[in-house]
Amino acid sequence: MIRRIASLSITLALAAPAAASTYSAKLTAPTSGRIIARDINWACAGSSCQGVTSESRPAVLCQALAKKAGKVEGFLVDGRAFSDAELGKCNASIKADTGKAAGGQ
Repeated sequence: MIRRIASLSITLALAAPAAASTYSAKLTAPTSGRIIARDINWACAGSSCQGVTSESRPAVLCQALAKKAGKVEGFLVDGRAFSDAELGKCNASIKADTGKAAGGQ
């Protein structure tokens, strides 16, 4: 009986959907409206954007937003702020994309 309960508990835990995380970003340049970037729909007003997703790759989400909206000054995942190094990697994606576009012309 205990095995059956344990097995059922494990099955239910694995079948439960992943909890969604909340994301907030502060941009250098103000923007407004919705930005769809990767697996998140950002709602932006002024220089701040918010979104919710169960996607578990915050760095990729930050890079996708930076490519569409410009430099990201601050990025929070469930209240945890990105470090300066993480923000640097996020914003480096803008330069990488720009370099590819210029080199391909």
